[in-house]
Amino acid sequence: MLLRTLASLGGLLVALVGPGASFAGPRIYCCHDDSGKQVCGDILPSVCYGRAYRELGDSGRTSRLVDAPLTVEQRAQRAAEEQRRKEQERVLNEQRRMDQALLNTYASEKDIEIMRSRAERDLTMAIKAAEERIAEIRKQRKKFEDEAEFYRNRQLPAEVAKGLRDADYEIGAQESVIESKKRDQETMRAKYDEDLRRFRDLSKRPSARP
Repeated sequence: MLLRTLASLGGLLVALVGPGASFAGPRIYCCHDDSGKQVCGDILPSVCYGRAYRELGDSGRTSRLVDAPLTVEQRAQRAAEEQRRKEQERVLNEQRRMDQALLNTYASEKDIEIMRSRAERDLTMAIKAAEERIAEIRKQRKKFEDEAEFYRNRQLPAEVAKGLRDADYEIGAQESVIESKKRDQETMRAKYDEDLRRFRDLSKRPSARP
């Protein structure tokens, strides 16, 4: 009766833990104190708190290594490094996107030169139109100037004074347009120079195009 009971318990235990299971032996935790001396215990010794330590299995071999917790400075440094890594990855992805857009826009260096010529032509025409408008306004202003000669040392009629003010304002506005378009020319030329340089660089790579 007793043997059957023990056999039953044994069978139940095998069923619960599974065949081939074994019971882990005691664990030992070891670290080094401030003097470099190794300190061990079957529970983590208090001197090991905040330090790197290793866990030994029942065979006496190291089964796990635990790093010491990071200091405030180390955490800040790691966070800064992670931030730099993310920024570098963002810049790299953005460059890849721009490169692909460049290759999708131009099929050859000639395409870049054609687009540059068109942009140059449009800006040149806009500048010329503003210059012609200034010349026209100055002719109109000359009429008001001649009329103002009759009122030297006297108050100008409101219509004459307004004509001079309006002409000066319009001339100033057109001069601002010219300055803006000339800045656009510099920006445009630099852009197409960079597009051409980057296109040539990408064209040398065998995997530049999908």
